[in-house]
Amino acid sequence: MLQDKTILITGASSGIGAAAVKLFADAGANLVITARRKDRLEAVKAELNGARERVLIVPGDVSDPDSAKAVVDAAQNHFGGLDGAFNNAGILGDLGPVPEMRQEAWNTVIRTNLTSCFLAAKHQIPALKQQGGGAIVFTSTFVGHTVGMPGMAAYGASKAGLIGLTQCLAAECGQDNIRVNALLPGGTKTEMAGNDPEFLEFVKGMHALKRMAEPEEIAKAALFLLSDAGSFVTGSAMLCDGGNSISKT
Repeated sequence: MLQDKTILITGASSGIGAAAVKLFADAGANLVITARRKDRLEAVKAELNGARERVLIVPGDVSDPDSAKAVVDAAQNHFGGLDGAFNNAGILGDLGPVPEMRQEAWNTVIRTNLTSCFLAAKHQIPALKQQGGGAIVFTSTFVGHTVGMPGMAAYGASKAGLIGLTQCLAAECGQDNIRVNALLPGGTKTEMAGNDPEFLEFVKGMHALKRMAEPEEIAKAALFLLSDAGSFVTGSAMLCDGGNSISKT
């Protein structure tokens, strides 16, 4: 589905991002993968066996403008162009009521989850234009979109902001054959979810399927949006949430 396409993946060192590396490599893509920890990226690459030569590691911080440019430059210089991007990096940040939240904690979440995607798009869109088009996917969430959760104002606001960014970019870039979509996972078995059994049982109960997603399940939805299978999908906030948004029991 991505044969010979060059795809950039942020937040590629664990969770959904790492699952996407494996899935996209199996789909034939050339990959530029980035995250802050080089050792974690190398571990993900080491698991790919025969596809390792098609994976380029470029460590960096998504909230750094220079890093946002460097990963796109690397795709163009190493693979000859960029065909798509899965902007997946994000943090949960400090939790708690807004009156008790430090402004710096708020700023960190907004910078990491939302501003980073503005920086990504700023450099990715011109590269996609040079290829005659392509696709961008942002990882958002159901929090702040279909449900509000106490103590998660910064996270919810940052991820809801991605949906607005997605819609505006889709309108701006459609004429250039660039599709832009937001992917909204439900509760997923990643490091961010933690390992508190009581909390995980609560999260499972929020979903109609009464379970959490495997990272690979979310990566498959991203693959659809980045591939030609999703060729007429743009500007969407696509739920991949196990029925979280429609379940009240």
